Amino acid sequence: MLTRPLHTGLGRLTRLSLLGLALLAGLPAAAQIRIGQTAGFSGAVAAGVKETTDGAKLYLDAVNRAGGVNGQTVELVSLDDKFQPALAAENARQLIDQGVTALFLTRGTPHTQAILPLLAQAKVPLVGPSTGAMALHQPVHPWVFNVRASYQREAERAIRHLSLLGVERVALVQVDDSFGEDAATGAMRGFEAVGRKPVAHEKFNRDKPDLAPVIAKVVKTDAQAVFFIGSGAMVADGMKQLRAAGSKAQGVTLSNNASAGFIKSLGEHARGMVVAQVFPYERSMASLMIKEARDLLKAQGGQGELTPAMVEGFAAAKVLVEGLRRAGKSPTREALRAALETFRAVDIGGLEVSFSPTDHSGLDYADLAIVDEGGRFRR
Repeated sequence: MLTRPLHTGLGRLTRLSLLGLALLAGLPAAAQIRIGQTAGFSGAVAAGVKETTDGAKLYLDAVNRAGGVNGQTVELVSLDDKFQPALAAENARQLIDQGVTALFLTRGTPHTQAILPLLAQAKVPLVGPSTGAMALHQPVHPWVFNVRASYQREAERAIRHLSLLGVERVALVQVDDSFGEDAATGAMRGFEAVGRKPVAHEKFNRDKPDLAPVIAKVVKTDAQAVFFIGSGAMVADGMKQLRAAGSKAQGVTLSNNASAGFIKSLGEHARGMVVAQVFPYERSMASLMIKEARDLLKAQGGQGELTPAMVEGFAAAKVLVEGLRRAGKSPTREALRAALETFRAVDIGGLEVSFSPTDHSGLDYADLAIVDEGGRFRR
């Protein structure tokens, strides 16, 4: 391994020469396309972030082994923002200054919103943000390309589903930030559609959550179901307090918590939890994308099963790679943006992704799953 700069009679070696030496020595060559990611690899959403990123790497690694994109390998550079919006913006600026071609798989609504001004300034695309915030869909942001349905659509579908099951008394508990307000808008639309109102609508602080008084109010309503809008750690805490207070209400939450890590955090309270989904069932071999992901996971010796969060990362990576492929050799940021806007019903394995200058939503798939006695999602 080289531990100090090389000097020759011809002066400092050129980048091309160093690349050649690396190849001759059997060392990996530097990636030619760098993609930046800032997300909470530590903090309240760490389990989900890891799974989503693992899903993206599952596909990117396979692409690189097959020769990369137009002969160039893709490197994902990930930074931990500890699920703090200010740090997310700082990380994004650092990645942009380092020359990444795109940002990818950011996590969190206020966190991604903190990054938006940088996208326009640097003219850099953000592909597949791991948030369903409506603010990223409407109005259309010219540099944001979503690869999942909105939280509002998920929330509305969940409330309608509960009504179909005859669940009449539903409490709504949300984090008091832009994510919570956004998803709650969809939930309230669902209540209106079925002619009902929540028996309670409570909010809690994101930075210093105190769920005890919230749960106490919910328990007094004798709610049949509690729809939690918040991070996995907060929802798990809420469910534990709900059960400790003697409530048998059904727990319901959004796809931001569709991870094996979330189920683990629920512990004995996982069974019966309803979690919204924005991609096909992760064990359905009838879905070509799911089959591809499961086959790659098996071939790469991956431990454990494919999870919904991994599927989200896998799908986002497929969209990113196809955009890079269409952008041509040594793609620029603007070339990638232009390439993504050429997507017209692009098949990523049974799902069709479409973008245009006036629509950057990509997909509108929404479904529900329930956690079974074995701690697995079922549909």
